[in-house]
Amino acid sequence: MEKKKVYIAYTGGTIGMKPSDKGFVPQKGFLKDTLKSFPEFNHPDMPEITVHDYEEPIDSANMSPKDWHHIADDIEKNYQDYDGFVILHGTDTMAYTASALSFMLEGLQKPVIFTGSQIPLTQLRTDARDNLINSVYLAANYPIPEVSLFFHDHLHRGNRTLKTDADGFAAFSSPNMPPLASIGSTIKVREHLIWQRKHKELTVRHFNSPKIAILTLFPGISEELVRDYLNQDIDGVVLQSYGAGNAPVNNKPLMNAIRQATSQGKVIVNCTQCLKGSVNMSTYETGKILMDAGVTSGFDMTTEAALAKLYYLFSRGLDVESIRKNMVVSLRGELTN
Repeated sequence: MEKKKVYIAYTGGTIGMKPSDKGFVPQKGFLKDTLKSFPEFNHPDMPEITVHDYEEPIDSANMSPKDWHHIADDIEKNYQDYDGFVILHGTDTMAYTASALSFMLEGLQKPVIFTGSQIPLTQLRTDARDNLINSVYLAANYPIPEVSLFFHDHLHRGNRTLKTDADGFAAFSSPNMPPLASIGSTIKVREHLIWQRKHKELTVRHFNSPKIAILTLFPGISEELVRDYLNQDIDGVVLQSYGAGNAPVNNKPLMNAIRQATSQGKVIVNCTQCLKGSVNMSTYETGKILMDAGVTSGFDMTTEAALAKLYYLFSRGLDVESIRKNMVVSLRGELTN
């Protein structure tokens, strides 16, 4: 039987860094050379791999939509030649990139798995080895046709993930959805959760440059701050509210600023600050007033997914009402409603 082929793109991040006098630093070619010494990759059950080091490794804190385009184009360029793709990425913004790619890669029929590590691959106590080997094995042998994220024995849908631990090996969580697959003595795939796509041909949807922002509510937030923030040249806002989507409705000037922004055609999407649960603006008066002010529910979307979805919908040239309608529809399995 012909071996499966997996493409590994090292975009940057801790996993492929080399020790130096200045601490851990990325170095072109170092990851590829290191993997050659791993006997696991010569095991008969492992696929044939190709490692592509990006010319300039990116610290994930510097990740931008331009870099998302680069990764998506890289997958498209190699799409016909490989059975699956593993994207090595820094952990800080991995959930943002995985969310973005889930919308950019329309018609995806092959696995694209993001992974990385908290400790570099060459170190004794690294988590990189297990994350990388399992990601490659899953990409070759379990063709889940989604953009996913593998970390610490769990494969999550990419646009459902959050980085929830800065130090621990279980750095990522998917609070509102079980993992697509779990690794133990056996591999358990939750087939019923896999997203079914209508389109079968890969199309990369680049984002243009809509002005998207995040506004977090907090006790004592001033109406002047909210008004000045929303008066800027902004197309869409992810509003991080309290609980099930609540806001300080007794602050009339603040609510007027939100109402004025939506009436001007700005799309404001209400996402909860809570790690788990969903926005339900009809439950309390403090949420219903937001709904009456023209704010769109984000249901149980992560902030990362809502941000990426706004980029995607604005980049398709839709009118504001169409964008608002599409925000509450699950396009890539990013929400439950």
